[in-house]
Amino acid sequence: MSRGGVLFAHPKDIRNAIEHALKLGNDPKTMREKPGEVMGYLAHGHPFLDGNGRTIMVVHSILAQRAGFSVDWASTDKTECLQALTKELDDPGKGILDKYLEPYIRPAVIDLKEHINAAKGLDGGRGEQDTVRGSNEDPAVQAEYKQQQRKRDEHSKRA
Repeated sequence: MSRGGVLFAHPKDIRNAIEHALKLGNDPKTMREKPGEVMGYLAHGHPFLDGNGRTIMVVHSILAQRAGFSVDWASTDKTECLQALTKELDDPGKGILDKYLEPYIRPAVIDLKEHINAAKGLDGGRGEQDTVRGSNEDPAVQAEYKQQQRKRDEHSKRA
């Protein structure tokens, strides 16, 4: 599965990616220090063809609220945020999305529904469509996943 050239988790790794994101996000200290990294792992799992951004934002907002803060999504620039997320997905653990989100960190909000609805670009309109890159048995697709996994393994060793 990919969008805009970004390769998401191999189908057999989706569960691990989401579980890792939830493990990080359920630790309040990690969530406060690395909200972008948590968002990156949630996005890496990308288990949905549609509604992925909305679902990730809801999960991320709940994890942030539990950690005592919120992200002012309505003040972010959708294009810049997605560019930072794309870089985070391509090069995890470098703090790319953390740095982008830093100026938008606020005290925890009470009304998550209103907070999330205020975010721009969550109306389901999409510029790019998800695409299926090919069969997971295709050697070229397997090579892309292996390259991606090497990057993530390198990050895990440093963490």
